[in-house]
Amino acid sequence: MNNELTLQISEQRDDICGWMVERFRNLLEEKRTEDAMALGDEFFEWADPENYIHESTHFYNEDALRKLYVSLREADQ
Repeated sequence: MNNELTLQISEQRDDICGWMVERFRNLLEEKRTEDAMALGDEFFEWADPENYIHESTHFYNEDALRKLYVSLREADQ
């Protein structure tokens, strides 16, 4: 992995960490303690360095994900 890509990944992880902390605090302020704890558990599982090595093995179908997103948005309206 080159330095530019490493820096980009590091910045993305920093952004995710910042968002996670903000979301965690918001859930606590909303008195949604169980949701905050579940989010924290998922975050720590994601951030576990033992799982990092397997990160590149998780794939998804972008088209299927986009179609699901659109269908869920339409269902909400």
